[in-house]
Amino acid sequence: MARLTGDADRRGRGSIRRRGNSLQVRVYSGVDPVTGKDLYLSETVRGTDKAAWRRAEKAMTRLQARVDQQRAPSTSVSFSYAIDEWLRSADIEPTTRHGYVGYIERTIRPALGDVHVNKLTARMLEKLYGELRRCRVRCDGKPFVEHKADGEHDCEKAKCRPHECKPMASSTVRQIHAIISGVLNAAVRWDWINSSPAKVAQRPRQSAPAPNPPTPAQAARLVEKAFELDEAWGTLVWLVMTTGMRRGEVCALRWSRIDLDEGIVEVRSSYTTLKGIGREKDTKTHQMRRIALDTETTVLLREHKRSCQKLYALLGADWDENSYVFVGVRGDVTTPYPPDAVSNRYKKMATRLGIDTHIHALRHYSATELLTAGIDLRTVAGRLGHGGGGATTLRVYAAWVAAADRKAAEVLGSRMPRRQLSEG
Repeated sequence: MARLTGDADRRGRGSIRRRGNSLQVRVYSGVDPVTGKDLYLSETVRGTDKAAWRRAEKAMTRLQARVDQQRAPSTSVSFSYAIDEWLRSADIEPTTRHGYVGYIERTIRPALGDVHVNKLTARMLEKLYGELRRCRVRCDGKPFVEHKADGEHDCEKAKCRPHECKPMASSTVRQIHAIISGVLNAAVRWDWINSSPAKVAQRPRQSAPAPNPPTPAQAARLVEKAFELDEAWGTLVWLVMTTGMRRGEVCALRWSRIDLDEGIVEVRSSYTTLKGIGREKDTKTHQMRRIALDTETTVLLREHKRSCQKLYALLGADWDENSYVFVGVRGDVTTPYPPDAVSNRYKKMATRLGIDTHIHALRHYSATELLTAGIDLRTVAGRLGHGGGGATTLRVYAAWVAAADRKAAEVLGSRMPRRQLSEG
């Protein structure tokens, strides 16, 4: 039987050797284009008798065929290296990239970084997800103290505390799975692996959407309080409430995109900040949409526009139609209201009123009020900027769609002719 080693392994392309009570089959598959090392496919056959040797020879023929058909993995780089290559080549928004890097450095790289990309399995991924759902720091379950400082220190002064396991949210684990999947899909495209184990690995189930909009009474209190604080802030809250715009979209809004005569607002971009630096980018769904404004909203925006023009004149700044509708604080009229500042101010205002809510809930309020009023799903989806012809809207607001459907049934039933029911 052929038993090849070293250079003979290259010439013969394969070897079979005894390893204890089994046979090891190895086939040379080329040179790693990244590390420059020789690559081999291997398989273990149990037994050392003649039948085992015949099975080993068949295995070697099968592995050689894989090499010939160029289906063999072409690299054995670490998953950490694959992550870095993916980050360099992936087209990701800066804010999204910043979030991805956080997940990678805190969780993914420590857990899987040293594993060869072609050795990563669905079982490894599922084990990681299970560990994260038990404890986000993947502790071993034994008690230990979480030290807040390095080296020798006074734990009491440093406020070191015993570790308490806190599970990672299912949505966060799904986000980590999406990052891993992106890296492995790239590895498949680059011929580093044959298939992605992330495609078959089970990830946590996605929680059913549970929007919690403020009630009409709460919404009235919120908008009334916003106008008490100042007219510009009240107009911003009112506009989000009546249009369902995202906070980044309302911050990026310019006067040139509002037609007060026609009562139309065009949503073309979103504003975001990263490490204190702001920039405009596409909307979340990369679509432009036109939203109709009601008469009261149009009146409020006209008054707000006059106030903005007066403010610019007072500050000696040049105003034009391309100016932001809601400008930064402290006299800076060249930058829009920061999205985080909008969220923080709204949260503080709601807390003072004793209402547990956040700015994004106004988007839910707009959607649910429209749906329960009987507005069709496609129109509501268009105002919100949801894609999929209303599929996203239906998934998130299914309960309110059902309520609107019940209302429609009652309306139709009330218009049907009455029938006299016989007694007995």
